[in-house]
Amino acid sequence: MDARGTSRTRAILIWVALVIAVAVPIAAAAASPLLAWRDAVYIIAGLAGVVAMALMLFQPLLVGGYLPGLPAHRGRLLHRWIGGVLVLAVAVHVGALWITSPPDVVDALLFTSPTPFSAWGVIAMWAVFAAALLAALRLRLRLRPRTWRRAHTSLVLVAVVGSVVHALLIEGTMETVSKIMLCTLVLAATVKVIVDRNVWTIRTRRRV
Repeated sequence: MDARGTSRTRAILIWVALVIAVAVPIAAAAASPLLAWRDAVYIIAGLAGVVAMALMLFQPLLVGGYLPGLPAHRGRLLHRWIGGVLVLAVAVHVGALWITSPPDVVDALLFTSPTPFSAWGVIAMWAVFAAALLAALRLRLRLRPRTWRRAHTSLVLVAVVGSVVHALLIEGTMETVSKIMLCTLVLAATVKVIVDRNVWTIRTRRRV
């Protein structure tokens, strides 16, 4: 096999692995026996949360240019679109939970819920919203590129860590093994792109 064939095979394997990593947790959650007697709103709330976690895996891969066959400008464009869908998924997740049980959502938002995973979920939610808002207002804020990147990355990191802890602490619709796999991949991909892009590296000018 020549170099071109090897590269194509590698690209196919990467995309297949990514689809499996995302599809398996969603399918396992959709087939969970815990949803058998739940109403439609509760099921939508749970699946929206799983979809949001799955979308988080795409974001660092797109920013870092790790997905073969996607030029840099298309990767950035997809990153913005998926970011919007991610915000929508989080909003649906929280909104559907509100319809199902308003007191529980109020307790979570006020950080008075007895369940530890609620606080991590709220922190992740606000971090996702803040990161998206910062991205939308990037031009108006007139921040330096490095300053904006550090602020955006910090919010994203808080969102990822909060979401991972939130998901791992919940014993719900997500199947355990696939959930751990997805959370590990999301965290690893986020850390990798932060390290590769030297987001927090301080550059110093040399004096002649």
